[in-house]
Amino acid sequence: MTDLSTSNLDEACRYLSQRDKGLARIIIDVGACTLEIRSNRSVFEYLCRSIVYQQLSGKAAGTIHGRMLDLFARRRASADALLNMPMERLRAAGLSRSKSLALYDLSEKQVSGLLPTRRQLNRMTDQEIIDALSQVRGIGEWTVQMLLIFYLGRPDVLPSRDLGVQKGYQKMRRSRELPEPSRLARAGLRWRPYRSVATWYLWRCLEIELPTS
Repeated sequence: MTDLSTSNLDEACRYLSQRDKGLARIIIDVGACTLEIRSNRSVFEYLCRSIVYQQLSGKAAGTIHGRMLDLFARRRASADALLNMPMERLRAAGLSRSKSLALYDLSEKQVSGLLPTRRQLNRMTDQEIIDALSQVRGIGEWTVQMLLIFYLGRPDVLPSRDLGVQKGYQKMRRSRELPEPSRLARAGLRWRPYRSVATWYLWRCLEIELPTS
């Protein structure tokens, strides 16, 4: 599977600028794409972090995730250790009951061999990965799409239900209403095969002031 590298990030920006004038303006105003792929942890560890970070601000999630890692040897979460850990210890670290249960389910799937390895994921299509990982409690399409972009570096992912992406598209198009996910998905067809890079720029669009004319 193709993944995102510095060279094809540059190619993606050139391609997107040719395909979409609105996005071309955003690319100029934001500058070079600095989308980073972080794959120095196992799939299990990445998903542990994803579960902790769900529906929390980055600062609060980072604090809780740090407390959770303190519960493990060398601060590396492991499925065996997690399954043997009383929920009270996870709750004391700041994790909710639902997130604790999700971490237990993830650990059970890791131990039973149902959680794909990084090598296995590399041989799977995006939809196959979404279908497989969504079997884990607390893991939905959006969480897997973030893994596809930021862990596997898949170049053509458009999380059309992401509020930030919707708001970025609304701002770029100067629309009065947020786009429906289905409309955004259709609009994003012109960005293939670099919808991940377009997504990154729609997020960044919210951080800049657009020219009034």
